[in-house]
Amino acid sequence: MSDPTGAVAPVTDEEIFTGHEGGKLSVAATRPISSPRDLSIAYTPGVAKVSRAIAEDAAKAKRYTWADRLVVVVSDGTAVLGLGDIGAGASLPVMEGKSVLFKTFGGLDSIPLVLDTTDVDEIVETLVRLRPSFGAVNLEDVSAPRCFELEDKLKEALDCPVMHDDQHGTAIVTLAALRGANLVLDRSIADQRVVVSGAGAAGVACAKILQEAGIGDVTVLDSRGIIHSGRDGLNPVKERLAATTNKAGLRGGLAEALEGADVFLGLSGATIDESLLGRMAGGGIVFALSNPDPEVHPEAAARYASIVATGRSDFPNQINNVLAFPGVFRGALDSGARAITENMKLAAAEAIVSVAMDDLGPDRIVPSPLDPRVAPEVATAVAKAAEADGVTD
Repeated sequence: MSDPTGAVAPVTDEEIFTGHEGGKLSVAATRPISSPRDLSIAYTPGVAKVSRAIAEDAAKAKRYTWADRLVVVVSDGTAVLGLGDIGAGASLPVMEGKSVLFKTFGGLDSIPLVLDTTDVDEIVETLVRLRPSFGAVNLEDVSAPRCFELEDKLKEALDCPVMHDDQHGTAIVTLAALRGANLVLDRSIADQRVVVSGAGAAGVACAKILQEAGIGDVTVLDSRGIIHSGRDGLNPVKERLAATTNKAGLRGGLAEALEGADVFLGLSGATIDESLLGRMAGGGIVFALSNPDPEVHPEAAARYASIVATGRSDFPNQINNVLAFPGVFRGALDSGARAITENMKLAAAEAIVSVAMDDLGPDRIVPSPLDPRVAPEVATAVAKAAEADGVTD
């Protein structure tokens, strides 16, 4: 139960385990089988006619099976929530939960698929062989930097939408939240410098989408400090970041990065000294998104910033991926998209903001994750963008 402010009342361990007992998913028939006639249509002999038709024309599988509307939620269990590398089996409750969200918010059937391998090529080969059984791939909780290689290879190998939600779902909702915050403050992202603390999956994707959206500058930090051209030991992903970010040419750590910055975006899982936020430009924006413990407590951040957001449901301005992924995949599948493009992601972010426009405020820069308007609006915007980009059948 939640209170009128949207905060979630504490739950007990017993409630949690009871809520997961037996799993959170089941398969339900879409046609009743209550007579011999029903059986002859749904199964033998009737089903043979459908199979023959698909054998003659593979495109008919889209109409006569569920595969075209089925999302597989794929994980190897190497970066699960804040738990780290806990393995495929332990990741399954999370993937089941993701499938529940697909159904609840996007109206899409989804199944979890956890793989007992961390080899990128083995995962790709497995999904290529399973391709006739699904219509889209949601990658989940795969560690960086392997997640970048895996997504790239799957996009190349599969003729269907593929998206790593930890990267792009986070990026879409973060952009939407920044748009909302700037509307409240009457500012433009073109004039802002964002400090991104964390160069993992989410940090890299957020930096990229902010650049696509026209941000003034992005400074990205990893555990060794500011990522900049000429720094030793950068992997290929960070080398690309170094080439396109940090226009100011900053060196050093978080203290140097935050000097005069307009936005702090925390995606590292590490706590920071709240006094560092005092180095930011006045009236700044702080998104402390690490879960369950934000980089800085929202009440402390509010002493330095005009707008504060977290990833938690018990504080205002929850930046939650459920605002993005159900509608993104629904729009991609509705339009028959073969891929998810950058423009589709940007369209999703704008759609999220549009739902919150009527009552934007410092404590409401994005809609509630439970707002039933969000997924349909996102799906419509994504479908239009897919058609405009020419990636639809």
